[in-house]
Parts: sequence; structure tokens; C-alpha cells
Amino acid sequence: MRDRLGQILTPRQILDKSLIRLRTILLEFKLMLLRHVGHLPSHLLRRFFYRLAGIKLTSTSTIHMWANFFQPGGISIGHDTIIGDHAFLDGRAPLTIGNHVGIASQVLIYNDEHNIHSDQYENSFGQVTIKDYVFIGPRVTILPNVTIGKGAVIAAGAVVTRDVPDFEIWGGIPAKKISDRRLTHPTYTLGRPMLFQ
Repeated sequence: MRDRLGQILTPRQILDKSLIRLRTILLEFKLMLLRHVGHLPSHLLRRFFYRLAGIKLTSTSTIHMWANFFQPGGISIGHDTIIGDHAFLDGRAPLTIGNHVGIASQVLIYNDEHNIHSDQYENSFGQVTIKDYVFIGPRVTILPNVTIGKGAVIAAGAVVTRDVPDFEIWGGIPAKKISDRRLTHPTYTLGRPMLFQ
């Protein structure tokens, strides 16, 4: 038996590759089940199943309907945080979302990208950290190895490829600074999420 590069495999390598393939298939099945959980119109039920899948999610935070995930065990979400519908959260490297964070609909957060210059096209993982009181507008994409500072705002449709300092407003593709946020000592709470969302 040969691998995808044409190298002959030993019986031990075949066993190792088979076990990796089996774990991958089980993870893919788990992710499919989580996708179906995202259709439940109850924050309480979704939160229960998301926690069961390994997401660290407080009882005061919620993920709206139709979310998708990679490696949910790598995702941690703080207190009083609301994540909009159709979000994609990637936990293949640590994804840490702080307290009082508002994430709008259809936001994509990636912790992995391919090395397009490599013969092997291998993965490159990088942590994403979103600090407290951040607001992320709809259809934002956040790429690996990014920290979004406390109180920062990311405008709708932006693609964030590098760190965003505290209390700055960024937008565009790639995202860059637009202005500063006037509120520099936030104390607000986001409150109750909409029901049946």
C-alpha cells in the first residue's frame, strides 16, 4: 500500500493512518450533529449540546441558530456574549472570546489556513483571541494568529489579518484602522438574546 505521495507504507504506518482516518470520520460525524443542533430554536438546548461537545460556554452567553464549528473543544466563550446566526467558529487552535462581546450574523473565525506555497499544502494553525467589549459586524472574516483588543470594533464585511489594538475601529479588506472608539471605559451588558433565534 502507498500513501498519496506514492511512498510505500509499513504495516505500522497503515495502522496509524487508519486510526487517524477513523478519528477524523468520528469528528466529522460529531460536527454534522452539531450542525443539526444549530436548528433547535432554544438557547437552553443548544447551550447544553454545545457544552456537551466541549465548547466552554457560560450560562449567560449564547450562540444563535445555524452555527458551524471545527474542533469545538478548542472554543472558549466568556460571560454575557452573544454570537449571531450562521457564525463559523474554528477551534483547531485556541479560540478565546471574552466577556460582553457582540458578534453579528455570518461572522467567520478561522484558526487554520493552508500554506499555498508548500508542496505538501500543509495546515498552519494560529490562535485567535477576542477580548472583552468587542463588537464584530456582520460578515466579518477573522484569520489565524489575530488578537482583537478590548473594546475594538470591526466594521461589517472586514477581513481581519492582523492584531487590532484596544478601542480602535477597523474595516475594509484587509482591515485597517478607520478611527478610535470614543467609549474607553465600557461597563454595559448585552442582556437577553432574542428568543427563537
